[in-house]
Amino acid sequence: MTLLTAILVILSAVCLAASLLPLIPVAHGLVRSFDFARLQVIGISILVFAAAVLGQLPHTAMITVSVMALTALAIQLVYVIPFTPVWFTQTARYAGDPDKAAVISLLVSNVKQGNRDYSRVTDLIAERTPDIAIFMETDQAWFEALRPTLSRFRHIAACPQSNTYGMILASRLPLRTYDVQFLLNEEVPSISCIVTLPGGQDVRIVAIHPEPPLPTRDTLGRDAEILLVGKIASEETLPTIVTGDLNDVAWSRTTRRFLRLSRLLDPRQGRGFFNSFDARRWYMRWPLDHIFHSLRFELVDMERLPFVGSDHFPMFYRFALTEADNNQPPPPETSADSKEADDVVATEKQRNRPPVGTDWE
Repeated sequence: MTLLTAILVILSAVCLAASLLPLIPVAHGLVRSFDFARLQVIGISILVFAAAVLGQLPHTAMITVSVMALTALAIQLVYVIPFTPVWFTQTARYAGDPDKAAVISLLVSNVKQGNRDYSRVTDLIAERTPDIAIFMETDQAWFEALRPTLSRFRHIAACPQSNTYGMILASRLPLRTYDVQFLLNEEVPSISCIVTLPGGQDVRIVAIHPEPPLPTRDTLGRDAEILLVGKIASEETLPTIVTGDLNDVAWSRTTRRFLRLSRLLDPRQGRGFFNSFDARRWYMRWPLDHIFHSLRFELVDMERLPFVGSDHFPMFYRFALTEADNNQPPPPETSADSKEADDVVATEKQRNRPPVGTDWE
C-alpha cells in the first residue's frame, strides 16, 4: 500500500466515522461534538474522493475510499442542505416598506469575556443603532465599558458575571417587563422581557447562553436549557423571539427538537449558514449564534457583522411584525420530543454542579 493510499483510506474512514457518530442519540459531548464540523467533513470528503479518482490508486482501494467518502458526504449533506439557497425558506422575506411597518432590530454578540477591545463593540452599537442589543460573556469590566454607550438606551437588564456567563440586554424601546432568570443553573442567567413596539404591539424576547459541550462531559445542561426554553415559548401567547449563543449548531438534534417544540422558525433555512464561530479561524466555522421567531414575524434583513476581537462574529437582524401568513411552520412536535424534553429537564433540575467553562478566561 502506497503512502497516498494509506492517507486516503484513513481520511475517508475518519470522515465516515465523524458522520456516523452523531447519529447515536446520546447526550454526551464526545458524540455531540461531531454535530459541529459538518461543513469541514464535507470539504475533506470531496477532496478525498477527488484524490481517490485522480490519484491512480489500486482499483479496490479506490472503490473503498470512494464509497466511504461519498457515504460521509451524503450523510452530511442531508443535515446542511436545508441551510443553503437550494432549499425552501421557512421565514418569508418582508415585501413591504420597513419604514412603515412594526420593525424590530437586534444586535446580538458574544463579546468573549477575555476580549478587551471594547471600542469595536461600542462603535458597532453606534453604527447600527439597534432597538435591542444583547451581549454575552460580559463581566463587570465589559459592563462598565459599555455603560456610556448603553446609557442612550431606555432600559438595561444586566447580569455581569466573571464566569463567562454574564449577560446584558439593552432596549431603546419600552420594556413592559424584564427579568434575569436562572432557569436550571444558579450560575447561568438568561433574560426574558416584553418589548413594546412603536405601534403598541407587545413582543416577548428571550436571550439565552447555555453551556458549551465538552468531549469529557454530557450535554444535558445545554440540551435541557434549550428544550426548556422551547417549551416555554410554545406556551407564550405573544409574538416571540429567542436568541443568543446556544453553543449548538442549527442542524443538531437538539436544535431541531427545539424548533418542533417551540413552533418557532429559523430564518437561515433556505438562505445560508451565517457561520458566527470561530471568528478567528476561517477553516473552523459553524453557526453557533441563533435567532428563532414565531410565525407573525417576517425577515427584513440578517447580517453577520465584522470581527470585534471575540471568537464570535456579532449578528444583526431586523424583523417585521405582520398579520400575513407567508411563513412555513416547522414539522409538528412528536410525543418523543415532549417526553425527551421533560426527561432531560427533570434530570438537570436534580443536579447541583458548576457550569462548564467558568475557568476558561
